[in-house]
Amino acid sequence: MNLIFDLVLVSLSILMLWKGADWLVDAASEIAHSLKISDLVIGLTVVAFGTSAPEFAVTIRAAITGQTDISIGNVVGSNIFNLGFILGGTAMVRAINITPKLLYRDGIFLLVVTILIYILFFGFNGWDAADAINAYEGSILFLALIGYIIFLFIKKEPIEETHPKSADLQSYIWFFVGLFSIVIGGHLMVEHASNLARAFGVSDWVIAVTIVAAGTSAPELATSLTAAFKEKHGMAIGNLLGSDLFNLLGVLGLAGIINPTNIQSDIHSSIVVLIIMVSLVLVMMRTGWQITRLQGTILVTLNLIRWYLDFAG
Repeated sequence: MNLIFDLVLVSLSILMLWKGADWLVDAASEIAHSLKISDLVIGLTVVAFGTSAPEFAVTIRAAITGQTDISIGNVVGSNIFNLGFILGGTAMVRAINITPKLLYRDGIFLLVVTILIYILFFGFNGWDAADAINAYEGSILFLALIGYIIFLFIKKEPIEETHPKSADLQSYIWFFVGLFSIVIGGHLMVEHASNLARAFGVSDWVIAVTIVAAGTSAPELATSLTAAFKEKHGMAIGNLLGSDLFNLLGVLGLAGIINPTNIQSDIHSSIVVLIIMVSLVLVMMRTGWQITRLQGTILVTLNLIRWYLDFAG
């Protein structure tokens, strides 16, 4: 009976994710159009913050309870998942168009922030004892995120995507309904898919690096795929880059403020992989100003290899 209950709720979570993403993307586009803000900026900020809610919840809870490895590992793992499986998978379904501003402003900023996180943990030579971000460093990271958001909204760029309908009260209602739906849907998927996996003898470690990683990134997946299908390229990739920035600056920043403690040095390889992934994505963005289906396949394949190495190790 419990298995049936879990199966029903997993099915419900999938429905909530996809319908929520559908409502969220449409409403966010209407709101962006009314505020004379591009879909890219709304994706980098408001939508990215909403889809990062599961990472915020998992990481902040882990930081409060002193499980710093989990809080940092969740952020790094989620960012790799976003750039590999989600961006790659979205591009496999539909190629994503790139603008120079997205690459040179937001993409480069993400690379700089990722390298900065590496230096904060391991020093400039890369092999120092690993240290967590302390309260002072966490505050700087969080303030950098606030400054970045303010900059995006003050320096408005021309609207790249048009929308036939301007936002009204109903648009804002559907935005929050969609956001609520994908956040709750992601939570239900993690909890009840994990129950199903345990019932079939899958270990907690395998569940953590597969179902939990995918579940906390499910909002980004649903939103980016829906945006790509609706030809909202700026929102599709802006949501992912913005989510990664929220994770590194916002989530890690808050985690450092709440409970700065030492971490294990074995996270070194994961952060190196993240730097490589960000760099590779930037190169792909510059080649033809489009992430093609072939490039998406490469990103997904690299992440499958990474998962295999995690299991083998």
